[in-house]
Amino acid sequence: MTLRDAGNYISNLPAKRHLEPAWQTATQCLIEAADKGGPIEFARLGMMQALFPKVEPVYHSVDKDQKWRNRPKLVRDR
Repeated sequence: MTLRDAGNYISNLPAKRHLEPAWQTATQCLIEAADKGGPIEFARLGMMQALFPKVEPVYHSVDKDQKWRNRPKLVRDR
């Protein structure tokens, strides 16, 4: 959308969520882009990182996964 729409979205967030570091960074990037002619791409990236934070990946061990435990032996493994 526009920088104004993004600013309105951030200002309507609950106070607890508004004070999170990701949203503070997004706000700063939006202000830089709107007032000082900063890169709009940074504002977009700040919003995307705040909206979709990275989650910790979950790794599954192949040894514990039943799907791979009882697989038939390959010819090269015999």
